[in-house]
Amino acid sequence: MKNTFLWLLLIVAAIVSCTSGDVIGSRQLSPEQERLEKINMIDSTSLCEILHLDSIEGYELLNSLTADAWMLIDDSTGCIISEKNADEPRPMASITKMMTCLLALENGQMGDTIEITQDVYIAKDSRVKLGDKYTMRNLIDEMMLVSDNDAAYALAKHLGGDTLRFYDMMNEKAAYLGMTNTHFANPNGVPNLNNYSTASDLVRLSRYSMRDSLFAAIVGTTEKDIHLLDGRHMPCRNTNALLTTYEGCLGIKTGFTRQAGNCLASAATRNGVTLYLVLLNSRSMSSRFKESAILLDYGFNVMKAYPR
Repeated sequence: MKNTFLWLLLIVAAIVSCTSGDVIGSRQLSPEQERLEKINMIDSTSLCEILHLDSIEGYELLNSLTADAWMLIDDSTGCIISEKNADEPRPMASITKMMTCLLALENGQMGDTIEITQDVYIAKDSRVKLGDKYTMRNLIDEMMLVSDNDAAYALAKHLGGDTLRFYDMMNEKAAYLGMTNTHFANPNGVPNLNNYSTASDLVRLSRYSMRDSLFAAIVGTTEKDIHLLDGRHMPCRNTNALLTTYEGCLGIKTGFTRQAGNCLASAATRNGVTLYLVLLNSRSMSSRFKESAILLDYGFNVMKAYPR
């Protein structure tokens, strides 16, 4: 009887130990760790092993694309659907602003007042003017919707104390996210040989950033009146045409410089499938949207054929 009782105690103890371990294990995996694990989920082989990708509708159009580099990935599986020169470092233009936006949302107070001062006013490709005052949230919207370069500089100075410290913050975050072929040297993507990334690294940044609900809301906004603190307002329309022309588009960010060409980071969802795409150095402003739509269409066709 005593032996039976001891065995029962041991069994109960083992069950409690296992259960406790599971609870502890689940607690150890924080939401942030789950977020990082998700963007680390990248599979370059499964689709090729299961499907004849060249037989999927839309494949025949890929050779006609003018973009120099891209990566298209299914978010839930991490499967790479299509890529070209995806690990080749190159200029990223205003896609840089995704990192500036992310850091502002993570480190800033949305109600802070930010003034456009002389040291952040370069008066190029910008709508903010010297002396304008915004809340941080409105300045972030201004930066992301119309790709305002001076708005990015003002946010960088406010968040970092000075812009050089902010660049350190950008590179520290890039390292944290595993963006191993990326270096930031400004907050907005204006030409700089030390400001570069890859399509694969920018897909990683896109997937991470879009898991911030406010980031996703900002880049998914088609148009908005941006209010200044003096009572004026500035109508802004998002530079990302796919938000109104592509079914299921969620964002994310356009970019252009002569060095980088026409760039676009995109996310779209249809029938429970979410795809991420970064396309770099397309021939023209219109072709970056057309070519992104071709790739996304192909991606949804591939995932429709993918057994789940």
